[in-house]
Amino acid sequence: MQTYKLLAPAKINLYLEIIGDRPDGFHELAMILQSVDLADRLTLRANGTERIQVLCSNAEVPSDQSNLAYRAGALMAQQFPEQFQRFGGVEITLEKNIPIGAGLAGGSADAAAVIVGIDLLWNLGLTRVELQELAARLGSDIPFCVMGGTALATGRGEQLAPLTSPDPLYAVLAKYQDLPVSTVWAYQTYRKQFQHTYAPDRETLLGRRKSVHSSELVAAITQRNSQRIGQLLHNDLEKVVLPAYPQVADLRRVMGELGTLGVMMSGSGSTVFALVGSQAEADRVKQALRDRIPDPNLGIWTTHLIGQGIQVLQ
Repeated sequence: MQTYKLLAPAKINLYLEIIGDRPDGFHELAMILQSVDLADRLTLRANGTERIQVLCSNAEVPSDQSNLAYRAGALMAQQFPEQFQRFGGVEITLEKNIPIGAGLAGGSADAAAVIVGIDLLWNLGLTRVELQELAARLGSDIPFCVMGGTALATGRGEQLAPLTSPDPLYAVLAKYQDLPVSTVWAYQTYRKQFQHTYAPDRETLLGRRKSVHSSELVAAITQRNSQRIGQLLHNDLEKVVLPAYPQVADLRRVMGELGTLGVMMSGSGSTVFALVGSQAEADRVKQALRDRIPDPNLGIWTTHLIGQGIQVLQ
């Protein structure tokens, strides 16, 4: 039976601004999203049944419909019933390398890989735009995970404008293994505390969205100005997550003292990342952070920024 192996890279947010409320209940966002080479590995193969199966050695990863990878498979079966009947169900084996509940879009990346993999497995011949439209039905981050690289994301995160990747840059990621932060909680808490700052009308909202397109950070990325990129990192969700999670706030403070280009929390947390200019610098910062916080519960990863999303290995 045909088998496909895929890499599903994590993402970090170089910029996250909450502009206002949307009629669909989501937030109107302006973000700059960036793929990194820390990635999950997925193997998809026809299983000769009429079922979608998710297998993972990590006990924290569910195998039912609460898993985005499972839901991606179920969506493809629903959207393409003839091919599902012809080729049968899919077994999805997941090697989890991206930490869970980390603000790194690990679940979204897995779902994106399943959509891409089933497109190949069932010979659907979908375009990238069609793959991203399917991905948007499952979650706001998933269209970006299909495409990857560097992108300006607006709407609820599904409207993407590709940017030049700021290569070569590296990142040191750090997260307390047993400290997840709920994305839903983070956004709901932000709404409660800062709704007075939201755009009051559509015209203001569009103006604020447009201003990000011409922002200093976009210019710095286009010019590959590493120093400016590090200085201009921004994440609105830090305003609610850092006060509520002192461990994350302390981690961010310590990483900010290690002589990097810039430090920020990614997405809704709890991962904090530092940008550096080389692998040697990333190794230095990792060791310095380990020396400052010798807690074995603190996971630290070095990675580099990459210019692509889902990669097909076979």
